[in-house]
Amino acid sequence: MTREQFISEVRACQGSLRRFLASLCGGDASRADDIAQEALVRAYINSDGFKGNFRAWLYRIAYNCFIDMTRRTPLPAVDISSPAAERIPSSEGEYTAFRREELQRALALIPEKERAAIVLHYFEDLPAKEIAAIMHAPIGTVLYWLSSGRKHLKEHIRI
Repeated sequence: MTREQFISEVRACQGSLRRFLASLCGGDASRADDIAQEALVRAYINSDGFKGNFRAWLYRIAYNCFIDMTRRTPLPAVDISSPAAERIPSSEGEYTAFRREELQRALALIPEKERAAIVLHYFEDLPAKEIAAIMHAPIGTVLYWLSSGRKHLKEHIRI
C-alpha cells in the first residue's frame, strides 16, 4: 500500500473511527484521539503489502490500542448521579442532546466487549461478520454480545 493509498483510506474512515473510539471511551474525545493517533501510527508502520478490508483492519488495530490503553489507565467510573441524568429537557434540541448524553452514560456502564459490538453494529452499521473479524471473536459470540449489550442498555436507559 502506498502512502497516498493509506492517506486516502484513512480519510474515508477517520470520522467513523473517532466516533467508535469516543463511544468506547465513554465520550472522552481526548482519550479517543490519543488512541486513534496510536492506531494510525501502528497501521502506517504495518501498511506495507496490506491487502484486504482496510476499515476492518484499522478498527482491529484501534480496538487493540483501546484495550492496551485501558489496561494501563482504566476508564474513570461513570457518575450516574450527575445532575444531567436528573434534569428534564425543555426543547427538542436539548432533548436530543440529553438522549445522546444518556446513551453515552449507559454505554460506559456496560461491559467493554458489549459496548464495542453495539457501537460497531448500530453506530457504524457493520455486519456481525465484520465485527467478529475486528474483535477476533466467533460470530456467535458477537451476536451474544449484541443481545446482552441491548439488554444491559435497556437497564440503564430511562424510556
